[in-house]
Amino acid sequence: MAEEDTSQEKTEEPTPRKIEKSKEEGNIARSKELNTSAILLVSAICFLVFGPGIAKTMQTIMIFCFRFDARAAWDINIAGAYFEAVLFDAFLALIPTFGFLLLAAIVAPTSLGGWNFATKALMPKGSRLNPLSGIKRMFSMNSLVELAKGWGKVIVVATASIIVLMGLKDDFMSMVFQPTENAIVHALTVLAWSFLFIAASTILIALVDIPFQIYSHTKKLRMTMQEIKEEFKNTEGKPEVKAKIRQLQREMANRRMMADVPEADVIITNPTHYAVALKYEPNAMPAPLLVAKGVDEVALKIREIGQEYDVPILEIPSLARSIYHNTDIGGEIPEGLYIAVAQVLAYVYQVDMWKKGRSPEKPAKPETPIPPDLRADE
Repeated sequence: MAEEDTSQEKTEEPTPRKIEKSKEEGNIARSKELNTSAILLVSAICFLVFGPGIAKTMQTIMIFCFRFDARAAWDINIAGAYFEAVLFDAFLALIPTFGFLLLAAIVAPTSLGGWNFATKALMPKGSRLNPLSGIKRMFSMNSLVELAKGWGKVIVVATASIIVLMGLKDDFMSMVFQPTENAIVHALTVLAWSFLFIAASTILIALVDIPFQIYSHTKKLRMTMQEIKEEFKNTEGKPEVKAKIRQLQREMANRRMMADVPEADVIITNPTHYAVALKYEPNAMPAPLLVAKGVDEVALKIREIGQEYDVPILEIPSLARSIYHNTDIGGEIPEGLYIAVAQVLAYVYQVDMWKKGRSPEKPAKPETPIPPDLRADE
């Protein structure tokens, strides 16, 4: 493979093979801000939906833990049973929240870039331990963008927090005059809604980060024209290799074709440039089949094999050319040539009878009418 020409600009969109290879290496578009925003939002919603139930369960656990038989303090079996019951109740109360958080942690990353598991990404890379590479990454454009995003997150979240706190100022002040139990419930409700509004503000950051990550990922995968040419050569094969493969395929096809020539019923020639070998079994074939054809050297080889195996050879130039150009190897002859080929096969049969002494005179050379649309001139 030729060395990459670094003087060329990477202006071409990545090929499907380049994108697939990037996925195999674990290099796909991902947005950390989308993941963070999704988890925060799901956490806030779960806090609102399951919070009252969790609070009630925790209250029950606290009462259960502080109201126990005095024997439990001295009997390890009773204390262990208390501990198991507390853990089980807490687990049942928290499992819906944990389940939704786990779902968010899976769905959010895969929503951008899709599901991808690449073992190559787990392999250690020496470049990550290189201090020079680390310093270069610290002062790269990507680091500046991450710094800008960090400040942007601070500004957005701080602004959202100030707006929420200013809007709920009266609620906070009213708690002073409420009974303690009501004030606690009120405070938790306000806290849950505040958490939801502030978490929702991170959506703005994700909406900015997602297009940037897609653009940055695509830009990183862009290719030069030379890279595209090299990939095409490696994928499709170099022209000289493909030519060699085609040559070998032709040779193999010719060998198979020549193996069928001895089974032919007649060989029709041009006489020197073209040769076609036909086979017909009345009880097994609807029409005569072309078992071999060729020009020049291949035609000569067909005639040589035919002579070696006593296959009848007829010189009928127009019919030889017509069959050659209108019939594929292994295929039936066109319907328009049925009469001409039937005349040839009948002639071959009559000659065979004459040679065996079963016919009084040698038959005349057959007429081979060829329709104008099937004629093939030199």
